[in-house]
Amino acid sequence: MQLLWDELRDAVPLIVHGNPYLLSVVWFTIQVAVIATVLAAAIGVPIALVIGLGRFPGRRMLQVFANASLALPPVVVGFFLFLLFVPQGPLGALHLTVTRKAVFIAQTVLALPYIVALTAAAIQGLPPGLLAQARLLGAGRRQLCTLALREARIGVLAAVIAALGTTLSEVGAIVLVGDNVYGYDQTLASATLYEANAAHYADAVAIAIVLIGLILVLMGGVSLLQQQDGGIRLRFRSAT
Repeated sequence: MQLLWDELRDAVPLIVHGNPYLLSVVWFTIQVAVIATVLAAAIGVPIALVIGLGRFPGRRMLQVFANASLALPPVVVGFFLFLLFVPQGPLGALHLTVTRKAVFIAQTVLALPYIVALTAAAIQGLPPGLLAQARLLGAGRRQLCTLALREARIGVLAAVIAALGTTLSEVGAIVLVGDNVYGYDQTLASATLYEANAAHYADAVAIAIVLIGLILVLMGGVSLLQQQDGGIRLRFRSAT
């Protein structure tokens, strides 16, 4: 207990005085979390709409695959991305190994299953007659998708929260594809691992405290949005 107290006492000044290394890692972490979550949403929401609203053979299998991908270990995802990015790999010509771009890609891939699986589940959880009524009233495909997202917005935002949490806290994939280079491609989570392995416990504690604080701030902000009841109101032309 005394060790923890001593390291905590040494960690607080690093946070209060704005350690440059710590600030750079915080900024990169925010960039990774926001960009990866936005990219995952841009890719995943259309896929979720196809799963949630579609009527085609193989839809259930696609949903099972989306749900199963939630359990993929991040280190496994990072390893397969590493094999793709190495010079002799299929994407070796892009020179993505040990780059920040690789970190963004890895975090986007890890966030994507949460967006797809949870958004699709939220859409499928809507009252059965709601979308059918919209179709009878003449709603087009785009209007139907917008209605489904608006009515399932709480579940969609829950998916965003889960994806954001993954991009903030995941370590394994970053270490594999980015190599966790000091001050370059480190997020707060990977920097904590780096400092702990180097026995710089005060630095690790300081970074961990900032990470927890950042998670609370970002998650709190998204959770407040989730509680809002406002939304886009749609009008449909009656079918003739």
